[in-house]
Amino acid sequence: MSQVHDETASTTRLALQATIHCLTGCGIGEVLGLAGGTALGLSNAMTLVLGILLAYAFGYGLTLVPLLRATGVTFAAETLSITTMEIVDNVVVVAIPGAMDAGLADFLFWTSLAVSLGLAFVAAFPVNRRLIARGLGHAVVHAAHS
Repeated sequence: MSQVHDETASTTRLALQATIHCLTGCGIGEVLGLAGGTALGLSNAMTLVLGILLAYAFGYGLTLVPLLRATGVTFAAETLSITTMEIVDNVVVVAIPGAMDAGLADFLFWTSLAVSLGLAFVAAFPVNRRLIARGLGHAVVHAAHS
């Protein structure tokens, strides 16, 4: 295999890890926020805001120590990844008819959440790959662990 192919495969592998990491933090925050807002009877808008806030909190929380060692550029890159995932996730949930009004026991609630997070992963992957190819985002966090 050529060195270019190895670098491309390495970048793609690291982008996949970064996107899974982002999905984990955003997913935890979204599930807690949307389920919590629904259980508390909050309005749809407040439920979305709660989910977004918790997604950022958990997204950053999972990389807090490495981010503290990294630069502000890394923080900005991680913000871009999380923001991409949150925009897609929330647009999809809002676009699915009845999803925001579904209760916790409704199949639609959990299905729409799973679909929205899956599509958010697909949208965030190329963002993370591009950031990593430029030596930003998760690449810097990964280097801090090495």
